[in-house]
Amino acid sequence: MRILVLGGTTEASRLAKALATRSDLEATLSLAGRTEAPAAQPIPTRIGGFGGVEGLAAHLRDHAIDVLVDATHPFAAQISRNAAEAARLTGTPIVAFVRPAWSREPGDRWIEVADLDAAARAIGTAPRRVLLTTGRLGLASFEVAPQHHYLIRTIDHPGDLPGLPDHALLLERGPFDLAAERALMIVERVEVVVTKNSGGSATYPKIVAARELGLPVIVVQPPTRPDVAQVHDVDAVFAFIEAVRRG
Repeated sequence: MRILVLGGTTEASRLAKALATRSDLEATLSLAGRTEAPAAQPIPTRIGGFGGVEGLAAHLRDHAIDVLVDATHPFAAQISRNAAEAARLTGTPIVAFVRPAWSREPGDRWIEVADLDAAARAIGTAPRRVLLTTGRLGLASFEVAPQHHYLIRTIDHPGDLPGLPDHALLLERGPFDLAAERALMIVERVEVVVTKNSGGSATYPKIVAARELGLPVIVVQPPTRPDVAQVHDVDAVFAFIEAVRRG
């Protein structure tokens, strides 16, 4: 069976390692190419987009894909929509390998917002020290609030940021350690954390650290996912594949 995994997440890498052990499955991992130096993977990897719904549908047909696995980031809304539609057009079975979103715990001081623009407004007008961990592609949303000091953590360098004159960069890749996150917030005198609700464990320590320090966290909620089958672990992905095999 031929499996196409749309990846770019910890979950996708975990699945790729498991797929590499299966001689009965021919799997390919597809990455969007937004990270400059993606981690090496144990299965064949393609990098770059497909050219929208029609391009992905053509790829599914041309490569006789038996199962499409959407293991993209919770905020990669466009590719998830494209995957669902391409699967529908081609009749390809699709399953979404998703991580559950974080939920508010006792002691959390969350301010939940719908998007990055709302997150920027939620910081307030008075200058504050902000730990900004929403990724490099959405930083322009915060140019409406240049009065804050932004400690920006991204995997890749975001380039020049003239619209955010008071900022420092942390180029780091998770997973992150709770003690280190707590220390970072103390040393940098962070007053508010801004994050996407990406779920999973790799970046969750910042939520715990903020809770322990009593800091407010502005949480951008994930977009609604397409209506396709969803699973939350590797075993469930394989169970879906076997169900397709059995017909």
